[in-house]
Amino acid sequence: MGRRSFAKIIGNRDLSGRIKKGDEIPRPWNPLALFGREAPIELEIGCGKGMFLASAAAAEPSRDFIGVEVAYRYALMAAAGLVKANLTNGLVLCADAAPLLADWIPSASLAAVHIYFPDPWWKKSHRKRRIVRADVVRLIEDRLLPGGRLWLRTDVEEYFRESLGILASETRLLGPEPDPRLPADPKAAAEGDRFRSGEKENLPYYGENGNQNPPVPRAGRGDFLTHFERRTRLNGLPVWGAVFQKRAEGESKK
Repeated sequence: MGRRSFAKIIGNRDLSGRIKKGDEIPRPWNPLALFGREAPIELEIGCGKGMFLASAAAAEPSRDFIGVEVAYRYALMAAAGLVKANLTNGLVLCADAAPLLADWIPSASLAAVHIYFPDPWWKKSHRKRRIVRADVVRLIEDRLLPGGRLWLRTDVEEYFRESLGILASETRLLGPEPDPRLPADPKAAAEGDRFRSGEKENLPYYGENGNQNPPVPRAGRGDFLTHFERRTRLNGLPVWGAVFQKRAEGESKK
């Protein structure tokens, strides 16, 4: 079965209330203008098709969620998901996240920041475009409320290790702590995901001892945060994740 067309995903839905382009974003920062209320706000940098944005907004109705996506086509898809689910506590901004953090979002405004599977920008000459870089992580730390969290996931181990180093040297964030929603061993977990992916075709799985392992429940939609993560893990590829927390006022770095 082929993928649904873009037109079918968007349909005839009015997305205007759930998506804003750069020049439509209310300035200065005004949560009342965005959501019509004051509530804890979480920011997802690079929301893609909006799988995490919609699931998080549905699971936490007392919080508001902003997804930033530079690709307009994906931003529309994310907004369509919010409208389809009738979620008014989610909003998509079609913009570059770094300038928004620098020029629009004030200090101590965000309860959490989520970065899931950012573009690794493989070429060395392009590394300065990575979202996890010195200037951006300093902004994220400043924009988080005391006790606020930064969540990070990637399928690129080198990017993950480098990100840990940047966060350690450029911020005072506590961490890294393991992402409690991910298995502790990324590579072992990937093998389990690969088996669960094949289980729907009734494929046997044999362990190192040559004996068939007992059935493992197939991974479902709720086991993954994004479409990219679902595809990655069900192809048997590992995912690395960590969580960081902003220190309380006056708390020293140990």
